[in-house]
Amino acid sequence: MNMYTPLNTRFLPLKTCESDKPVLVIDTEAEPGDLLNAADQRLRAASDLLETLYCVCFKQADVKDIPNIVNALYLLTQDGCDLLKVARQRINN
Repeated sequence: MNMYTPLNTRFLPLKTCESDKPVLVIDTEAEPGDLLNAADQRLRAASDLLETLYCVCFKQADVKDIPNIVNALYLLTQDGCDLLKVARQRINN
């Protein structure tokens, strides 16, 4: 059964945390503006990286670099989305 769970704890673990005891969390009582700034920082970093990759010549790139780049982009965008979700809930409540 899928049920919507509202923010019922102050510190919400990031989805990118792979541990049973998360160390990276979002303070759900933070000001929405601060949450939006943190989200913006991560999403802009991901966007800037994508723009750089679009402009770069990959003739000397190594295949092993691809998972590293994808992982960095995943962490940045997922954390940004998590922050946006909390900011949206703070603004709407």
